[in-house]
Amino acid sequence: MQILNILAPVFLMIGIGVVLQASKFVSVNFLKEANRLTYWLGLPALLFSQLASSFHGVGGAQLMLGGMLLATGLVLLAGYGVGWLIGVPAAVAGTFVQGGFRGNLAFVGLPIIYSLPDETLGWGVSVRTAAILTVAPMMVVYNVAGVMVLLLSQHQLGWAMVKPFVKQLITTPPLLATIAGIVFALAGWPLPPALDKTFTALGEMALPLGLLGVGGSLVTVKLRGNWRLPLVSAGLKTVIAPALGWGVGRWLGLGGVEMKMLLILLACPTAIISYTMAVELKGDEALASGVIVFSVLTSIGSLAVIVGLF
Repeated sequence: MQILNILAPVFLMIGIGVVLQASKFVSVNFLKEANRLTYWLGLPALLFSQLASSFHGVGGAQLMLGGMLLATGLVLLAGYGVGWLIGVPAAVAGTFVQGGFRGNLAFVGLPIIYSLPDETLGWGVSVRTAAILTVAPMMVVYNVAGVMVLLLSQHQLGWAMVKPFVKQLITTPPLLATIAGIVFALAGWPLPPALDKTFTALGEMALPLGLLGVGGSLVTVKLRGNWRLPLVSAGLKTVIAPALGWGVGRWLGLGGVEMKMLLILLACPTAIISYTMAVELKGDEALASGVIVFSVLTSIGSLAVIVGLF
């Protein structure tokens, strides 16, 4: 029953997005525009408001964040290793690897964690605050690593990579909101109540709209060609990543709640934005869309095991 109560609302919202788009109850562009609104406004508002008020507790998040970083680095290396073993062409290796490590932390991970009891952890912050303190820096890491692996498929390391790399970073709203929230907190500026309520309301719209957008995207992405590579990449993301995270978490000595949060974040399906980045940076469009679809399906089993056993 716990598994159903925690996971069902998230995947039902994704399913509703699928139905809305597939039935044409909404126009082709509606959920796409809603997703754009969430990405540019709702999610940045959520990250900024949470970080501005709780960044003082970041010290306690070091173990969880360290676990995410180490596990992500390991699955990134595993992606290149598996890609080499199964003969992934060099031109699409970046798309394959990105699909294997870049999780949908904001629109799937956070809603699941927000369904957990919001208890206070041993280092004095709530479960939700700990999630934000982990997710926000990881979104920065995902952007940097995602751009790097995609560019490496098209270019050798060198100055040719600098311009698209910098352009991608400075036009990423969650990254800018993360930096702004951290600066605001470190400066000790209090967030005026009116702004706090505004940002909180905008942040609350981010998660449900984001889930509907994920569902709508599953209908509109083009799944074609060889299914083997997308399935393997999805397996890296939703099976291998949490398995590596479990080993890392045990090594770091994470407590039960922190371990569950770490594994939930690592088992999230591949982020929708990975498709957009693959298209913009000349990756493999079909592979990127296939990984997203398969990872949503495979993540259901992984997340059910994690929620049920930890």
